[in-house]
Amino acid sequence: MHQGLAFEREKQLSISYHDVRLDSPLKADFFVENTCVVELKSVELILPVHSAQVLTYMKLCNAEYGLLLNFNVS
Repeated sequence: MHQGLAFEREKQLSISYHDVRLDSPLKADFFVENTCVVELKSVELILPVHSAQVLTYMKLCNAEYGLLLNFNVS
C-alpha cells in the first residue's frame, strides 16, 4: 500500500546540454512526492558507482533526497 503518497515508477530522466534535450535511457526506479529518488539494487556489494547513480538521478530530478536500497542481504 502506498499510503496516499504520489510516486512515479521507472521515471524517465531527461538530460539537457546547452538548451538541447538529449534522449536518455536513464530511469529512476521510483520518484516519490517529487522530492525523493529511490533506487533498488540486488547486488553483493554496494559500489561507489551505485551512489553516483543516485546522486546523478537526484540532480536530474531536482530531488532533495535519495535512497539506495540493496535487497541482496541476509
